[in-house]
Amino acid sequence: MGTEEIEKEMNAANWFSQLAYDRWVPIPVSGARPSARYKHAAAVADDDGKLYIAGGSRTGRYLPDVQVFDFRGLMWSSLKFKSKVDGGKGEENGAPEVLPATSDHSMVKWGNKLLLLGGHSKANSDSMIVRFLDLETHACGVIKTSGEAPVSRGGHSVTLVGSRLIIFGGEDRNRKLLNNVYALDLETMTWDVVVTKQTPPAPRFDHTAAINGDRYLLIFGGCSHSIFFNDLHVLDLQTMEWSQPEVQGDLVTPRAGHSGVTIGENWYIVGGGDNKNGCPETLVLNMSKLAWSALASVKERDPLASEGLSVCSVLINGERHLVAFGGYNGKYNNEVFVMRLKPRDALRPKIFQSPAAAAAAASVTAAYALAKSEKLDFSKLNLNSNGTGKNSTEQDLAFEIDALKEEKKVLELSLAEVRAENYRVTEKIDEVNGTHAELSKELHSVQGQLVAERSRCFKLEAQIAELQKMMESLQSIENEVQLLRRQKSALDQEIERSAAQRQGSGGVWRWIAG
Repeated sequence: MGTEEIEKEMNAANWFSQLAYDRWVPIPVSGARPSARYKHAAAVADDDGKLYIAGGSRTGRYLPDVQVFDFRGLMWSSLKFKSKVDGGKGEENGAPEVLPATSDHSMVKWGNKLLLLGGHSKANSDSMIVRFLDLETHACGVIKTSGEAPVSRGGHSVTLVGSRLIIFGGEDRNRKLLNNVYALDLETMTWDVVVTKQTPPAPRFDHTAAINGDRYLLIFGGCSHSIFFNDLHVLDLQTMEWSQPEVQGDLVTPRAGHSGVTIGENWYIVGGGDNKNGCPETLVLNMSKLAWSALASVKERDPLASEGLSVCSVLINGERHLVAFGGYNGKYNNEVFVMRLKPRDALRPKIFQSPAAAAAAASVTAAYALAKSEKLDFSKLNLNSNGTGKNSTEQDLAFEIDALKEEKKVLELSLAEVRAENYRVTEKIDEVNGTHAELSKELHSVQGQLVAERSRCFKLEAQIAELQKMMESLQSIENEVQLLRRQKSALDQEIERSAAQRQGSGGVWRWIAG
């Protein structure tokens, strides 16, 4: 490694260490950048400190390239792969274009390989294709799978759970929306259909998924062809039952095309939109408490408020960072953004971090120590041999014991007060939670009424349009009636003139005859 490369790595390390917490910052990239794009796939390899970008779409054209961003040198490079088929042996395959231009696919790191699943491309396939990129040998190809594979689709979610990949939802090549669940065993490369119970999420695509505790699969957001969702669904992978739990915290707007990544119990959601406006906030869902909170916010036209962007987590200098790339918000983006995450105390609830709780803990400790002191065996203490000294020492000890007893009573009173305060605080928390639950129900009710009113408005608008057409037809009919009336009036006048003429001619003949 040359001196210039060492200096670049040192500058990069210093640059990341000087970042403020919980703020998005564009990375100063040196050299050429990849093409701006959205709906690509992204993954980070922590062992080599690199971000991998595969495929995507730009101006209706699918992209076939694989780009790599090195966080040590802050530079982009393009990867070239050799064509192989992976049937467990890595035999040569003469089939052309093993890595076709693809969009709306998913990518997962597994061992030394990147696995690419599904997506939309010009290559026709009835079932989902699994491709691999070997990061060591730079070989790529199609992995042979067995079992009942899902239909080809894009906009689905792929979640790694142990040695299995869980696939949910998406949109097939005929634009049919899906909400089924499949599992791919990465040890045997065998597909299985996951049969679930209860009500599943509505069919959707461009949603996000996460796993909590290797048991609960969470599905958030996405869209159909006409509706954008902000709901949260949970699939218990042990009982295979769907549920839609009530969430707490900040109100989350409907969105699709967003991206998410989990770090511990926190699920970070970035970007997305509803085809009209982008979502500028970076959300965090505490998956244990099911509580939303807004971590940061950007301007509406910021690249981070885009649809089809990617978000990953990367370990830099021992700290976790979020890294975002690409997206579309009226224009295609190719900037790299990073957020240095502030360390969070996720193990201790806030109630154990309050001053009142600290005082209570101190009081309990002191009371426990005093209780132990009263059980001391004073007969074993080494006192003076003369009676006067002995009596004096015993009196001093008696005074000290009485003082300790009084102090114990004071501490017990303090402990009782702290417990009473904690009880009042708990009551207030329960009251606030109850109020929040009622407001949430009322909000959902209002949202349902709003949807109903919107539907009624659409129907009224359709009826008004029909009435307008009828009015236009009535106007033409009225014009025809007026024309007929004028024609009838002219005809009546003509008949009257003819009658008058016949009457006049009859009088002349009578005069001649007479």
